[in-house]
Amino acid sequence: MIPGSFSYHRPATVADAVKLLADLGDEARPLAGGHSLVPMMKLRLATPAHLVDLHAIGGLKGIRRDGNTVTIGAMTTQHELLASEEIAKSLPILQEAALLIADPQVRYRGTIGGNVANGDPGNDMPALMMTLGARYRLEGLSGAREVPASDFYQGAYFTALEPGEILTFISVPVPAAGHGYAYEKLKRKVGDYATAAAAVVLTMSGGKVATCAIGLTNLHETPLLALDAANAVIGTALDAVALKNAAAAAEAIMSPAADARGPIEYRKHVGGIMVTRALRLAASRAR
Repeated sequence: MIPGSFSYHRPATVADAVKLLADLGDEARPLAGGHSLVPMMKLRLATPAHLVDLHAIGGLKGIRRDGNTVTIGAMTTQHELLASEEIAKSLPILQEAALLIADPQVRYRGTIGGNVANGDPGNDMPALMMTLGARYRLEGLSGAREVPASDFYQGAYFTALEPGEILTFISVPVPAAGHGYAYEKLKRKVGDYATAAAAVVLTMSGGKVATCAIGLTNLHETPLLALDAANAVIGTALDAVALKNAAAAAEAIMSPAADARGPIEYRKHVGGIMVTRALRLAASRAR
């Protein structure tokens, strides 16, 4: 289908974009990669009267490291994440996940800011950002503020963004040297959302898990931090009992929808399997 008519705006600065969004109100939508918004417009499920294109704002792109923090501009594409030597060195789990997002054509256009800000429970990056302890910089007419990724997601497509605000940067603490990581994702076909996916970042000491964080994708109306599952493996050598306990604790907080990817119990079951696989792989990579 063809989208309804709309007015197109291409601001050159964040301030201009924020002012446009504030002035135009509910009739305006920001445009990043467009992979969520444009299909909805074609189906007439979204009918904004104004599109505010963020692509001309050069300051919203780029990756830099400052001390123990990596800052990623919201308009940085998934392809640019994959090409970044800094991400490969500091946050390899982001590259592992980016390779599992859709296909190369989508990754050349899709942005990390659009992926995390949309509030779509099927998007891969939100659970990773929660697992990594990331913070989001939000800017609006009243100024800028930072929100932890773990506090950002409030429901399906409902986030902490206030009217007129846009997400401009993502700040990610660099995990400890020698950490282990993994993003395990089950999907029906290339380009599909996860049936279930799990992110793990951990450290090992003396053959046992010293620290651990586990995130879950598309197993609830929001991304999840599986705190009890992570605690279940800390202090263990990831033996069969610890892995079983972690999977059970993760499944206990899952509440996926029954859809074409499978019934609820199946999706929870494979969610537990993804947690187990991610823990094993992360531990094998830890030094």
